[in-house]
Amino acid sequence: MKIKVILLLFVLSISSGFAQKIKLSSADKKYDNLAYIDAIEIYEGVAEKGYKSVDLFQKLGNSYYFNANLLEANRWYSELFALGQDVAPEYYFRYSQTLKSIGDYTKANEYLTKFSQKTAADNRAKIFESNKDYLAEIKRNSGRQKIEDAGINTEYSDFGGSFYKENFVFTSARDSSGISNVKHTWTNASFYNLYSATVSSEGYLVDAAPLSKKINSKFNESSAVFTKDSTTMYFTRNNYTNGKQKTDAEKTTLLKLYKSTKDDQGKWDNVEELPFNSDEYSCAHPALSPDDKILYFASNMPGTVGESDIFKVAINADGSFGTPESLGGGINTEARETFPFVTDENEIFFASDGQLGLGGLDIFSVKINEDGSMSKVFNVGAPVNSPQDDFAYLMDSKTRFGFFSSNREGGKGNDDIYKFVEQIPLSYTCKQVVSGVITDEETKEVLANAKVTLFDEKMNSISEMIANENGEYRFEGLECEKTYFVRAEKKDYETVETSVVTGSVTGETKSKLPITKRVKQVGVGSDLAKSFDIKIIYFNLDKSNIRPDAALQLEKILQVMKKNPTMKIDVRSHTDCRQTAKYNQALSDRRAKSTIAWLVESGISAERLTGRGYGELQLINDCGCEPANESKCSEEEHEANRRSEFIVISM
Repeated sequence: MKIKVILLLFVLSISSGFAQKIKLSSADKKYDNLAYIDAIEIYEGVAEKGYKSVDLFQKLGNSYYFNANLLEANRWYSELFALGQDVAPEYYFRYSQTLKSIGDYTKANEYLTKFSQKTAADNRAKIFESNKDYLAEIKRNSGRQKIEDAGINTEYSDFGGSFYKENFVFTSARDSSGISNVKHTWTNASFYNLYSATVSSEGYLVDAAPLSKKINSKFNESSAVFTKDSTTMYFTRNNYTNGKQKTDAEKTTLLKLYKSTKDDQGKWDNVEELPFNSDEYSCAHPALSPDDKILYFASNMPGTVGESDIFKVAINADGSFGTPESLGGGINTEARETFPFVTDENEIFFASDGQLGLGGLDIFSVKINEDGSMSKVFNVGAPVNSPQDDFAYLMDSKTRFGFFSSNREGGKGNDDIYKFVEQIPLSYTCKQVVSGVITDEETKEVLANAKVTLFDEKMNSISEMIANENGEYRFEGLECEKTYFVRAEKKDYETVETSVVTGSVTGETKSKLPITKRVKQVGVGSDLAKSFDIKIIYFNLDKSNIRPDAALQLEKILQVMKKNPTMKIDVRSHTDCRQTAKYNQALSDRRAKSTIAWLVESGISAERLTGRGYGELQLINDCGCEPANESKCSEEEHEANRRSEFIVISM
């Protein structure tokens, strides 16, 4: 025995790399078989010994990510990106999700930005790029519910649910008498079964008991939903029918939707799988429309955009089913959309980690309009949503009382059920106000009584008004996320027009409109450069010859002087502080002389022109470089000092 131990230690000491590869191979097999808990133990053991690789950290991160442990997933994805090697864009998205779970939204958005740059065509990237201020929108939608523990939670996973008569039917991995204690390799927890609980007068769940021996099997059952007459139930189960387990091509037992009706004794019976199921993809988490004529569900069937999408299928009068249809790209993303629920007011609530949320799965809502179209997708906000997984939202649309599930911190088990009362309903109508102030571009003074006209994106006039005594204009009742044009007109001023894109949520979009006088009033001391918004006469680096773009600006000065033949001006050239003071003085002087020479060549008498260079002597900000000839100012700040002035010295 001692000899065997010594030999074993010797082998390990000289070939630890080979041993680690053996362990990794074992873990990979368990990973591929979805035995993530077992895989984690082996992967972590290897990683703790200092072994590093992209593949190792990806699988460790994924093992926790797919088990909804975002905190630990964040640890290993952090190690993954610390390697500095190329990884698939999807990992940028997953890492951002785990960063949200620890409250680091700034860094999460940085990785969302990188993700969208790598996969611009991805729906998640498009959603992020169109609403980078999503956290502010979530904040506006937050605080509308009061939540509490539902009272039925255990140390195991308890989640989901639907109303069934006066009861609440939910899913649980708790161990109960007569229920199989088989463990699931993915989570190392008991298989899920359906339970029924009574809803107390205070809204708590009490007296949980298995729903039906006929329904609960040795595999997973979850997510039941019932027709209004309580005679038909749709539910989720592993691919297990009539005592036979079936698998896909990779020997994995997937999920299917089943239907059960009551027998003559009022007990659940007649279990049959729905016809659009397949051994090669999963269907799960059913929900019914208010009239029981449409079944909503989550699936990864062909046509799915992401890991799972939400579909709908018609339930025909004869009990047959139509062809499943995706709810589309407004809802579905390349990540997970799951656990749909539809209220009597045609609100669809669903969970997603592809839409913009606080971390993990968040709960979102969309309104089905009378014409069948849908509103934009709204995040329901905190406290229902958290940095962890939040899902399985259920609500009575009349009382606004309901339940949802979450694996947030402070719970009793892996997933827990919370009750809530929605005190303020979510508004699905998005309206915007476009407003602003009309000002004189040169003096910055507000201008009263300007005519302001609003146009749509096709330049059709929508509305017009006269700005008030404070120069203010305001157009109300506009659509969100739409382009408008605002035009301002006033006597003696140039007509100005600007485009405005309204925000994505109800609110106000401001657009200032500075307008320029058509007739410029100048006198002795006026700077023609300011009058005609000539910020700078550009010269090539270290040069003083007039460039074509500089000539275009000087043409404005030339025309003024031709129209005012007695006007005399002083040309003043300034530099920033970079380079030595002596160099800057000489350079600016050459540039002033080149400017004067151009005007003379263009027909202006030399007697009407004076000028010199001032170098860095008259900086207009605190961007000096002396005595070390260094400055921490920005390029924009330096550019403000590199200016040309054309001062009127006589008329």
